[in-house]
Amino acid sequence: MTREKLRRAVYREELFRLQTELVKLQEWVRAERKRLIVIFEGRDAAGKGSTIKRVTEYLNPRVARIVALPKPTDRERGQWYFQRYVAQLPAAGEIVLMDRSWYNRAGVEWVMGFCSEEEHRRFLHQCPIFERLLTEDGIMLRKYWFSVSDGEQQKRMRARLDDPVRRWKLSEVDLESITRWDDYSRAKDEMILYTDIPEAPWSIVDSDDKRRARLNMIAHLLDSVPYREVPPPAMRLPHRPPADGYRRPSKNPGSYVPDHAASL
Repeated sequence: MTREKLRRAVYREELFRLQTELVKLQEWVRAERKRLIVIFEGRDAAGKGSTIKRVTEYLNPRVARIVALPKPTDRERGQWYFQRYVAQLPAAGEIVLMDRSWYNRAGVEWVMGFCSEEEHRRFLHQCPIFERLLTEDGIMLRKYWFSVSDGEQQKRMRARLDDPVRRWKLSEVDLESITRWDDYSRAKDEMILYTDIPEAPWSIVDSDDKRRARLNMIAHLLDSVPYREVPPPAMRLPHRPPADGYRRPSKNPGSYVPDHAASL
């Protein structure tokens, strides 16, 4: 059944409420020295990036860090597969948001032939072990798969092609994913089968409606973490002391930025 599209005013009000709760979650993570990883996976143009943007809009980048790794270097290709991701894990009091993750191996690398059958099989075996090690050490791991229909994906990719500020989001690999829809479906289903474990289950986000997807994902994340509001430290704005007679030079070094806004 097709649901009515969420009205913008309703969306904005609830988004801000949830973002306020995200700030409380952040302060709890920092105060309690917790470690949280949130993985964002899904097909190209499924809405992962825009959701991450809303999640982090009011968060402290020193606490909540986005990880979006490029393709591995020659040296990294010679390492244990999970090694470069281990370097990105959160320390105490940190949140890491992964815009794609080690699951590249089960998705684009496998479908596009960037890894061997043996490497793919080894990943499906090692990944649950790796994630159990993380959770046993106290790391909170949340995994979200953004599910988009084939028609909506094509619509979004077509829009990106015609948009000069979003054209950079498309690559040849992204465009080829349209012709490999069933291959990606099989790869995703096999990945979920092997890696949907009690310690780190998958959560599927219906993302054909981006507004609903963002609200649903953020609300689910907040519900999954037993955070509490941490009272902020008491602070008071101090009085500015009287001038001490310092006289500034008539012309400061440097030059002012031209007033472009005046030409509008």
